[in-house]
Amino acid sequence: MPHDDHDHPHALLPPDPALRVKALETILTRKGLIDPAALDEIIDTYQNRIGPQNGAKVVAKAWSDPEFKRALLDDATPVLSEMGFYGRQGEHMVVVENTPQTHNMVVCTLCSCYPWPLLGIPPGWYKSDAYRARAVREPRRVLAEFGVELPEGTTVRVWDSTAEVRYLVLPMRPEGTDGLSEEDLAALVTRDSMIGTGLPKVSA
Repeated sequence: MPHDDHDHPHALLPPDPALRVKALETILTRKGLIDPAALDEIIDTYQNRIGPQNGAKVVAKAWSDPEFKRALLDDATPVLSEMGFYGRQGEHMVVVENTPQTHNMVVCTLCSCYPWPLLGIPPGWYKSDAYRARAVREPRRVLAEFGVELPEGTTVRVWDSTAEVRYLVLPMRPEGTDGLSEEDLAALVTRDSMIGTGLPKVSA
């Protein structure tokens, strides 16, 4: 059988995912198919300039500035554009607010629509079939698996992200953070809290 032949190129790649990526990068570079400098620039962009830190800045500002928060909840797209967070995968944004009565959670049931300019690259679990199906069917159980236990009286609302509209959850501000700066507040905001599968960190 063909698959019994262990001399195939893929069999020569190392088993560790990071090493496999590096090996593939080396092969593609030697063949002149990719430019390492361009690849480094792309990685740097998504690690340091596009990522959850952008969304965290938005949340921290909303926690600190009631006027900004009202504008954000009323029509997020122009507000976010003014902050420089716009473009592909972030053209039409809606921000939904968590309250003691309602906890919001975002899923893309069809594929993996996600607000890249605010949250960076979607995590693997967000794109998984299991999350996409179960988030709608049994959101409380999914949240519990993420470590989020909500009071019985809190309603869970699930938002289906699409190519037309993407969502960002505005989590509740942690108690005891009244004196913190926006920068300090942003450090408490987690990526998962802006998807709705997590909560902000507790202030030390």
